[in-house]
Amino acid sequence: MGDIILNCFRASLPDELVSVLEDYIRQVETGDFLALLAHPEVQVLLGHEETDATKNVILKEFPVWSDYVFQRLGKLLCNLEASRHLRTGQVVLCIGARERFQCLILSKRNEDSSSSPRESPAYRQHLFFLVAVASLYAFLQSNVTGPPLPFKSADVLLPKDVSSDSAALKSLQSELVDSLAADGVAAYKLTPNVELLCLAGTILICPPIQKNIGLSAWARLRVNFLHQRLLSEVAPSLQTSIYKDLDSTGALILSPEPRFTVQDLVSQFLLERAAIHTHHGFDMKARADLDQATSDRHFEFALTGLMGKRTKFQQKDTSQLLVLARSAGSGTNASTTSEVSKPQNLDLNDDTLLESISFTKDPSTTDIKDSSTLPPSLSSLDPSNQPILDPLDSVILLSLAESIKNTNPAEGLTREEMLPYAARVLEGGSSNWQIYTQALLVRSRLEGYNSRTLERGLLQLQAVVDQVIAETSGSDSTENGDSSDQQTTFLPKAKDGEAAPIAERLRYIFPLNSPSRWELEAELAARWVSVGGLRTAVEIYERLEMWAEAALCWAATEKEGRAKSIVRRQLFHATNGDDGTIDVEDEKWEGAPRDPPPAEAPRLYCILGDIDQDPSMYEKAWEVSGRRYARAQRSLGRQYFSQKNYEKAAEAYSLSLKINGQHHQSWFALGCTYLELQQFENAVEAFSRCVQLDDQDAEGWSNLAAALLYMRPKEKDPAKEDPSQRVTSHPRTDALKAFKKAAALKHDNARIWSNVLTVAASTDPPAYQDIINAQRRICEIRGSTDGEKCVDEEVMDLLVKHVIQESGEFDISKPGLPRMVNELIEKHIKPLITFSPKLWSILSTLYMHTNRPASALEAHEKAWRAVTAQPKWESGTEEQWNAVVDQTIDLVDAYESLGGRERTEGLAAGSGELVAKDWKFKSRSAVRSVMGKAKDHWEDSTGWDRLKERLEDLKSG
Repeated sequence: MGDIILNCFRASLPDELVSVLEDYIRQVETGDFLALLAHPEVQVLLGHEETDATKNVILKEFPVWSDYVFQRLGKLLCNLEASRHLRTGQVVLCIGARERFQCLILSKRNEDSSSSPRESPAYRQHLFFLVAVASLYAFLQSNVTGPPLPFKSADVLLPKDVSSDSAALKSLQSELVDSLAADGVAAYKLTPNVELLCLAGTILICPPIQKNIGLSAWARLRVNFLHQRLLSEVAPSLQTSIYKDLDSTGALILSPEPRFTVQDLVSQFLLERAAIHTHHGFDMKARADLDQATSDRHFEFALTGLMGKRTKFQQKDTSQLLVLARSAGSGTNASTTSEVSKPQNLDLNDDTLLESISFTKDPSTTDIKDSSTLPPSLSSLDPSNQPILDPLDSVILLSLAESIKNTNPAEGLTREEMLPYAARVLEGGSSNWQIYTQALLVRSRLEGYNSRTLERGLLQLQAVVDQVIAETSGSDSTENGDSSDQQTTFLPKAKDGEAAPIAERLRYIFPLNSPSRWELEAELAARWVSVGGLRTAVEIYERLEMWAEAALCWAATEKEGRAKSIVRRQLFHATNGDDGTIDVEDEKWEGAPRDPPPAEAPRLYCILGDIDQDPSMYEKAWEVSGRRYARAQRSLGRQYFSQKNYEKAAEAYSLSLKINGQHHQSWFALGCTYLELQQFENAVEAFSRCVQLDDQDAEGWSNLAAALLYMRPKEKDPAKEDPSQRVTSHPRTDALKAFKKAAALKHDNARIWSNVLTVAASTDPPAYQDIINAQRRICEIRGSTDGEKCVDEEVMDLLVKHVIQESGEFDISKPGLPRMVNELIEKHIKPLITFSPKLWSILSTLYMHTNRPASALEAHEKAWRAVTAQPKWESGTEEQWNAVVDQTIDLVDAYESLGGRERTEGLAAGSGELVAKDWKFKSRSAVRSVMGKAKDHWEDSTGWDRLKERLEDLKSG
C-alpha cells in the first residue's frame, strides 16, 4: 500500500521485531486484511479461541461488543506483561473491569534476552496495533473506496452464535452504532461493517499500546476523525480528542529532530491536518498547512489567465482562467506514461461549450495575465499538454479548491476560481484512482451551478455514486447483517483488471477526506432537490433512512405537514397506541414518546422545534441528549433573541458554549445578546473569543470595538480599581484597533470606515493618520452616491486646525501629515462639495495657510453663495438670517485680507497681479445684495445693524 503510517511503523520497529512483523505489515500494505484478522492471537482477542487469561470474559456480561474486546485485550496484554515481569522479579498491577481497562506498569520492562521476540509484550502490542490499522483500512475499503471486501466482517470478527443469527447480529451492530453517538449527535444508523471501526478504536485506546507505540496517536486520530464524519454534526468532545491526538502526532512528526526518515512524511501529515481543519471549519489553519506543504514540496502552481476559446462559436480569444502547475523535478510537457486505470469521466456533450478550453496556439497572441510574476518554469508550460502531477501535489490542488469554497461566499466568481484546480488534476492525468475520483466529484459539485454544465455535473455525480456503490457492495460483504437489500446502479462493477488495486485506492484516502457511499448518495439527493427532483431525493433519503434529511427536504418545499409526520413517526407512537393498525399517510403520530428514544432524537426534536417554533421541543432535545446537545440550546437562544428575551437568550447560548466552546457563531450571538443587555464587559469577552476562533470575521471585530467603546479605562491605583472594568486599560484605543481590523477585512464597508473615522477623532490624542485613511476610503465608497454628505465636517475641521497649529504655514511639498491632509482635501473632498458652507470654509482655511490666497478667496465666495442660495432664507428663521449675516461678514473680511495680495498660483504667479483688485466693490456688492433681499423682514434686527456697520466701514475705508 505504501501508506505513510506503515512506512513509519516499519522504520520505528526495534531490530528484534522487524523480522517477525514484516509479513504482517506486508499483508496490510497489500490489502490482505483477512490473513491478519485470522491470526491465532487475534482469534483469541475476538473470542473465537480461549486461553486461561480470557476464558472468564463472556460477551453477555458487557453492554456492547467493543467493551468485551477491550477487556479481553487487557487480559492478553497484562497477562503476558505479568508473566514477563514475574520472571524478572518485577511487579505488575492489573485491574479488570467492565469499563475501560486500566493497566499500570510500576517499573520499566526488562526484557529477557534469551526469550523469543514473539513472547515479548512488545510483539503482541505491535501485532494488535497492526490489527487496528488493518481493521480501519478494511472499514474504509468497504464504505469509501472499494473494491468489495472478500469476506464478511461479522463472520470474522463476531462470535459465531451472533454472526449466524441475523436478529442477534442486527441487534449487536445497532448497539455498536448507538455507542458511537457523542454529545447527543448520533452516528449514521446503517453504517456497514461498523464492527471493523469499533475494533480499531478499541485497540488504539488500550493504555499499553498508547504508551509504547508513539504512532498509535496518529492511527487513533484517523479513527476518531472517521468517527466524527459518521456523525450528522460535529461532536465537541470528539473534536477535543481529535485535536489532542493531532498535537501529539504533530510533535512527533514536525519535531526539529525528526524520528523518522520517511519520504513525504511531513507533507502528507500537513495535508491530513488540513483536511481535519477544513472539516471543523478552521479554514485559515487549513490554508496555512496547504501553503507549508506546497513550499516543502517545491510544488509550483498559479491560477492565471490565458487567451483561448470556451465555446464552439466563439470568434475571438478571451482570457480564460486556468491553473499552471508542475511538480518538482517534472518536465515542461506531459510525459509519455502507460495508461492507468481510472473512473469514468463523462463528456460534456453540450451544443455550445467545448469539452475543454481551446488555448491560443500562436505564441505572439498569447496573453498570460501578470506573466511578469510567473516563474519561467510555469510560463514555459504548454497549457494544453501540462506534465502529470505527483499524487500529493494533486491532493494539494483539490484541497485548495475546498479551501476556496469554505473561505469565500458561494458566488459565481468563487466557483470559477475553484474549477481550474479540479480541471488541472483531471486533464493532467492523475496517476491515482482515488484522487481522480475526488477530482471528478469536485468538478461535478461546481458544474451544478451553471445551466450549461448542470446536466453533466448531475450525471457525473450519479456516475461517481454508482461507482462507489458498485465498488463497496457485493455478495461477499455484509451491511449491518443484511445483504438482501442491495442498491442497484446504472453502472456495472469494474471487471478484474479494469479497476485500481486496494493499495492505490487507500494510499491517499486520509488527506483526500473522501466521502462515504451514504454521504455521496445524500449529496446526490440534495442535488436532485436543487433541480426540482423532489420525489427522487426523498426516495434516496428514505432508502438511506435519513429521516431528518427527508423531513428537511419536505419542509424546504413548504410541505411542513409531511415533514412533521416523518419526524414524529420516529419519535412517537401512533395516536391510538397501535402502530400496526393505522394508515401511515393520515396518521399524526401524537401518541406516547418512544422509549427508549432513537439515537437521533435530539436532532429530530430540534427539527420539530424549527417547524413549529416551539421552545419546548428544544428543551426536550436538550433533556433527551443528557444535556449534551449544544444545538438545542443554540436554537433556544436564537428564538429567545428574536423575541427580545435577552436574559434567556444569553443563558441558552452560554449553556451551548459549555458543551462546544469552539462554535464561532454562538460566541458572536452571545456577544450581541450581551450588547442588548448592556453587559459590555461580557460582550467584550464574547467577541474576543469570536475573533480568536476566526480572525477574519469583520463583523466580530466591529462588534468587539463597539463593546469596547462602552468600557471605562482601568484605574491606575489597584486599590481603587473596579473589578468589573478590568478588560482593558485603553478601551478607546483598543476599539480603534478592532475597527481598523474590521475595515481591513471588509474594505468596502462604509459603515465600518465611518466608525474608524469617529473613534480615531475621539482618541486622546486623535489618530490623525487613521482619520485621513478612513475619510479617504469613505469618499471612495460613498462619494459617487452621497456626495458631500459622506464627509464629516467636524472631523475635517479638527484635522485642518490641528495641522495649522502644529505647522503654521506648512509646506505641502514635503512628506508628512500636511501633505496627506492637502491630498485628501484636493483629490477626494473638494470634488464632492456642492452646498456645504462649512466645507468651503475648511478649504479656505487650508488654502490661506498654504499661501494660496486666490484659492482661499474663491472658497470663501463659494461658501457665501452656498448660504445665500438656500431657498427663502430672507423670510425664514432668525437662525437662518444670522447664518447669512455671519457668512457675508466673513466674505467681506476675506476680501479685505486677501484681495490685495499678489497671486501665488497659476499663470499669474509672480507677476505682481492682485488676487482681487476690485475687492472693495465686490464687498459692498455682497453686503448690499443681502440687505436688499432682507429689508422687508430683518431691517430692525441685530444682524441688519451688523451688516450696516460693516458697509459703513467699507465706505469710510
